[in-house]
Amino acid sequence: MSISGTGRIDLNADLGEGFGIWRLGEDEALLDVVTSANVACGFHAGDPSTMRRVCAGAAQVGVTVGAQVAYRDLAGFGRRFVDVEPGELTDEVLYQIAALDGIARTTGGRVAYVKPHGALYNATVEHEAQARAVVEAVVAYDRALPVLGLPGSALLRAAEAAGLRPVPEGFADRGYTAEGSLVRRGESGALVQDAEAVAERAVRMALEGVVVAVDGTALRVPVESVCVHGDTPGAAGLARAVRAALEAAGATVGPFSG
Repeated sequence: MSISGTGRIDLNADLGEGFGIWRLGEDEALLDVVTSANVACGFHAGDPSTMRRVCAGAAQVGVTVGAQVAYRDLAGFGRRFVDVEPGELTDEVLYQIAALDGIARTTGGRVAYVKPHGALYNATVEHEAQARAVVEAVVAYDRALPVLGLPGSALLRAAEAAGLRPVPEGFADRGYTAEGSLVRRGESGALVQDAEAVAERAVRMALEGVVVAVDGTALRVPVESVCVHGDTPGAAGLARAVRAALEAAGATVGPFSG
């Protein structure tokens, strides 16, 4: 079984990804379902008012807040690789964590973990220098913060080497390659949108530590958290289906960090 020794599995989603007058995702609805919220910190999406609104909503319902850090890429929604110098990347990640944590504390909460977003997340699967840069920012801010990432990634290896808690996660609504990475957005099989299929994948990841890749390969993916993307069409409905299926399968759904 893949569920941790505590007998629980976390359900996370990306929130706060609007900007100014533009709203993206179903933040309020998702806060009623998920146990952890990856909140955009202003670099790929989000702004101070959005960050405060989401943090306040999370505090009201007891949802854990994590810093969803990204490349400085508002125009590309953080989905374009940026060949940024590692020292600068560390500073930019540190800036994002500190900004969100400061806002979260005014609402009665705090940042409880860190998760890269988009292209930065994908880059830190194999890009050792950028993975270390992200970890160095977490170490500089608070060594108690866990780091959420793909199982077997350079990011989680770097986090463990630095004495941080690495937390492996699986994606219920994203396709996997046979190598265990995520299928690039825009390619066939990148998104899984059928609620029944998404829920079934989540249960198998949580209980068996297995996900089936787009080519049919059964991959080992031991996870402590399952993600449903907040910008996926019908995200709140998918998250509700996932949580109901996990609980029906006997899993206790709760945050990995608090």
